[in-house]
Amino acid sequence: MTETQKARTGGAILADQLAIQGADTVFCVPGESYLAVIDGLYNHANAIRMINTRHEGGAANMAEAYGKLTGRPGICMVTRGPGATNAAIGLHTAFQDSTPMILFIGQVARDTIDREAFQEMDYRRVFGEMAKWVAQIDDARRIPEYISRAYHTALSGRPGPVVLALPEDMLTDEVVVADISHPAKAPSIAPSTDVMTDLENRLEKAKRPFMIVGGATWTQAAVHDIEAFAEAHGIPVGASLRSQDCFDNRHPNYAGDVGIALNPKLAARIKESDLLLVVGPRLGEMTTQGYTLVNAPDPAMALVHVHPGAGELGRVYLPDLAINARMPEFAAAARAMASWNAASRDDWVKAARADYLARIKPTEVPGPVNLGKIVAYLNETLPEDAIVTAGAGNYAVWAHRFFQHKKYRTQLAPTSGAMGYSVPAAISAKLTEPARTVVSFNGDGCFMMLGQELATAMQFNAAVIFIIVNNGMLGTIRMHQERTYPSRAYATELANPDFAALARAYGAFGETVRKTEDFADVFAAAAASGKAAMIELIVDPEALTPEQSLTAARAQGEASHR
Repeated sequence: MTETQKARTGGAILADQLAIQGADTVFCVPGESYLAVIDGLYNHANAIRMINTRHEGGAANMAEAYGKLTGRPGICMVTRGPGATNAAIGLHTAFQDSTPMILFIGQVARDTIDREAFQEMDYRRVFGEMAKWVAQIDDARRIPEYISRAYHTALSGRPGPVVLALPEDMLTDEVVVADISHPAKAPSIAPSTDVMTDLENRLEKAKRPFMIVGGATWTQAAVHDIEAFAEAHGIPVGASLRSQDCFDNRHPNYAGDVGIALNPKLAARIKESDLLLVVGPRLGEMTTQGYTLVNAPDPAMALVHVHPGAGELGRVYLPDLAINARMPEFAAAARAMASWNAASRDDWVKAARADYLARIKPTEVPGPVNLGKIVAYLNETLPEDAIVTAGAGNYAVWAHRFFQHKKYRTQLAPTSGAMGYSVPAAISAKLTEPARTVVSFNGDGCFMMLGQELATAMQFNAAVIFIIVNNGMLGTIRMHQERTYPSRAYATELANPDFAALARAYGAFGETVRKTEDFADVFAAAAASGKAAMIELIVDPEALTPEQSLTAARAQGEASHR
């Protein structure tokens, strides 16, 4: 008998397939329903790390961040019922963010299914709209087939998450089955010569083209190619929501992020364009400002939409030219395209760049801590490959507006708008790229969603620098409250712990900053500590956004009700 012909448990077979696929990290909360898989992974302990987190939401977000960072499926394992539903947040983010991920869920034994056994759920029904494919492996001999399909599904077309349920008795079955012969690889999707010729003709005629980059399947090489293409053809470029690392923000053609709190001048420029190239993004609600920046379904300008998922082309917007391609293949073809006289669009590009540069100058805000100036300081001092993570909340607007991303995969933030993402994402990034600096931005509300994963950071020596913006409230909701129901704030105030003291209780570095000028020294000390570090910023609640105070938001609401 060869090694692959020996009888093995289902758990061992699954672990062996993950090793063949090149998995190196599994994020999990252990459960009795998949103990056989954990035992199988024990045989691969030298190659596959198991990061046991403190909450399944943390594990799922870590796996999602791993998928974003590496382009390979992030692996998450949780137990049935409560474990699975806790993990739903990371799965939802992976789906909306087009991130490759595989969620394995321990399931009840096959002979108890459909009896509402202990923690039993039908995961096809639970996660049907949150994943590209949901299945249950009932026969251990088919594990290699299912794992191969899961990887191919997660990586192909528009990437996304897959869910596989694992009945616990199936995992202990001993069967003889051959392993898969090689790991999955995303299929190449290249644009045809005809569509590239069509694009070239459209570009030659356009006077005010604009390009929005973002979405999935990018690489650093693809970013360089698309930068060269934009420069050669005189095209200003914006980045879709939380995709700012898809184009060097220092490049003279970069015009800013097309997301939440959009620069009004950038919005006007996009509306004025006569040819809009959308390279990678889905053109979702946030990027299109509620589907108003680009009229749905028929845009006012000519639309060229490039996307790796054929199902996304024409789904919301009617494109004049639809190009089904992955970003590396399209960007390489675009760079090779005969260059147009970019000088004819110099004024168009320079004006867009000037608007962007004016936009990233820190504004004056109420209170002694100016978050804009702190982000600007980090922008100037962090290494070019530093990874910056953020979750959801008004605080993230400062991180996105005033920080310039210089390289690909330096930004990890959920386009799904999920709170609690930043802490686990940063831990995952530091474990995956230990030599890189990782800074995690959090609001006080956002941090408390999954802040207990600080214990995971300490356990696995993930020396992330966590920044908590503490204004004692859920700032985004309070902002909308004051604008819509002025002076009727309710359920948005927060009673917070001493975050710096909390960090020290975990064994991490912890300090509080109450003045902008104190930040640099505290950050240096945090970085020098060599361990997870938390810097709490006490921010005036009046500093609602970079441009509007809490009082001004209330006045805006009152004026609208007169």
